[in-house]
Amino acid sequence: MISNGLGPYGLLAQAAGETLYMVFWTFLLTFVLGTALGVLLFLTTPGSVVVERIRSAGAQRAVIVGHHVASVLVNIVRSLPFVILLLAILPLTRSIVGTTLGTTAALVPLTVSMFPFFARIVDNALAEVDTGRLDAAEAMGASTRQLVWRVLLPESRSGLIAGSTLTLVAIVGNTAVAGTVGAGGLGAYAVTYGYQRYDDQLMWTTVLVLVVIVQAIQVVGDVWLRRRLHKR
Repeated sequence: MISNGLGPYGLLAQAAGETLYMVFWTFLLTFVLGTALGVLLFLTTPGSVVVERIRSAGAQRAVIVGHHVASVLVNIVRSLPFVILLLAILPLTRSIVGTTLGTTAALVPLTVSMFPFFARIVDNALAEVDTGRLDAAEAMGASTRQLVWRVLLPESRSGLIAGSTLTLVAIVGNTAVAGTVGAGGLGAYAVTYGYQRYDDQLMWTTVLVLVVIVQAIQVVGDVWLRRRLHKR
């Protein structure tokens, strides 16, 4: 949380650091959980290579039902405004972290809101992989693990880079919202030292810092994507 022992711009630097802390850890957790869920959604899609490998009709139906249930849950979480989700899972946040305040506590709702979003991005990126490559790998006897690590993820890298950039930008926006309800960071700074004290200069300075962070993320993501496409 923001300390009162610093001057206005010292507090701004501290708030920016808290925001970057939340963005980094949220994205790391989101990437791991979202990639795992996205791969699972793709592999269990009706008609997929993995589903077709299942010999038992009953097991196939169970996998497909599980896919539809997971897909619906992903869509439900994605449809909830972040501030509502944040408040709705306060008991979960408290049970995991021990408190609902602070930057570390904010990681719980931030991750819960973002990893289903990223999972859908992963699912869509994998769906764009040339089916000919999958068929060729399967004809060579590739296992499911090999299909994922040697074909699906490498071939969908461009989509994953673009999706990661989009996700990072969304996380920055959500950290600002979380800051208004006790998470700290630039959102809390803008409300406490800008809005509540009628200091337009500090308010717009905070906006500028957020814009710089978002622009930096977008530029790095775009450059990485262009280099990836150029290599191909």
